[in-house]
Amino acid sequence: MTTYRHRGLAIALSLAAATTALTATAVPAAQARSGSAEAPVLDWKPCADDTTRTGRECATLPVPRDYDDPHGPSLTLAVSRLRSENPGNRRGALLVIPGGPGGSGLRQLAEQGAALRQETGGAYDIVSFDPRGVGASTTASCALSDDDRMMVNLRSWPGPGGDISENIARSRRVADACRRNGGAVLRSFTSRNEARDIDRFRQALGERKLSAYGVSYGTYVGAVYAQLFPQHTDRWVLDSNGDPDPGRVERGWLANMGPAADIRFPDFAAWASDPAREAKGLRLAERAQDVRPLVIALAAKLDVEPRKTAKEGVPLTGNQLRQALQMALYSDGSFPMLARLIKAAQDPAATPVLPAPLAEPMSDQEAAGVVGVLCNDVSWPKSVPSYQRAVAADRIRHPLTAGSPVNVLPCTFMKGAPAEKPVRLTDEGPSNILMIQGLRDPATPYFGALKMRAAWGDRARLVTVDHGGHGMYLDNGNACGDRAVTTFLTTGVRPERDAYCAS
Repeated sequence: MTTYRHRGLAIALSLAAATTALTATAVPAAQARSGSAEAPVLDWKPCADDTTRTGRECATLPVPRDYDDPHGPSLTLAVSRLRSENPGNRRGALLVIPGGPGGSGLRQLAEQGAALRQETGGAYDIVSFDPRGVGASTTASCALSDDDRMMVNLRSWPGPGGDISENIARSRRVADACRRNGGAVLRSFTSRNEARDIDRFRQALGERKLSAYGVSYGTYVGAVYAQLFPQHTDRWVLDSNGDPDPGRVERGWLANMGPAADIRFPDFAAWASDPAREAKGLRLAERAQDVRPLVIALAAKLDVEPRKTAKEGVPLTGNQLRQALQMALYSDGSFPMLARLIKAAQDPAATPVLPAPLAEPMSDQEAAGVVGVLCNDVSWPKSVPSYQRAVAADRIRHPLTAGSPVNVLPCTFMKGAPAEKPVRLTDEGPSNILMIQGLRDPATPYFGALKMRAAWGDRARLVTVDHGGHGMYLDNGNACGDRAVTTFLTTGVRPERDAYCAS
């Protein structure tokens, strides 16, 4: 999967429709609160970056900073659409919900919109937006240093031996900076508000209902919307789903990445030990079972003896290698990058080249957006010693991730979190959700997706794909999984029961 869908989780951290009458599913106005101010008319114009003239159009959408005060200060969302080329066959609008937190819907639409439009035969205008805090929409700033915005630091990897003292100091510093500089805008970055923003977008589009395709973190946002605004959902597709436990949400997603990496890693080990890798110098071992100890030992060596890289001042440390591994597990297409990095780290005469996201700091706005959502959505434990204990245990259980998934983050020291209670998903609502999930997902593992499936009850069907990586639809070459989603989006027909697609 391309990086725009996963950046946030890599740091923190990617659904036949029924018109069932809603009785007990009605949402109180105080809970939904998206329609309390008149939705504006969108002034669509050709997107400035559409140099290849695909027909993408862009506009801006004002939304309340605080939906409890709909006539108070507003934020601006950058929205985009790719109109159906077959108006006679048009069913409505298909919303692309980006991953993250921190993913750009405008970028995803630019990269994937034409394929979605073709796959669905022009049944939809394909629409998306940059969530608040992202890209061309209103952003916030924490005024963080370059070093604090490096992915390997913001992600909070423990030091050698599992020491987290530097992580604690950095997390305090980042939390304090975000509190001082982010203000009310940063405090508004929540999954609930993104769902409310989606409903404002729906109103501005003039649509009674939306269909949706959410991936990664976008599945959670899509799920929150389907819970808060079920009457406005049409055909709802959730791809690569996280555990929706309202007591943990993002905190749980991160913790799940330790065992998820263990489940996914054998795919890389098999690839890296295949004799076919020999010709390009990417074979790491003769046997698959030798790849894991090789990587763990190399990371431990780099903890003590970092290597200079092609990027001046940014060495290849053990944690940089571990973070590169996490990124590579998202897609088989990234395996060569990781193998080259490992080979270069083993060769004293080579100069390792870091993947771009590890060589440069995130932008201050991007870092603030990610921190805002992670910290505003759910309560985080305040006991610092509890993190040290969790890291000590987790790095033994899951040495590939070395304790990072359960480590301290700025959220521990952010005051006033969560901004609102997380949403609890229920089985009350229209049966119009199709989930698709890979068996060996390194970010949103299958065991977590089963929790979301259970929460939906008969509202959903699950298509399980026997494949590794993060993101299944139109992304991994599984015709069975692609066909199930396309059939649902174009005809409304889902499998009668949960289904399985072989690799």
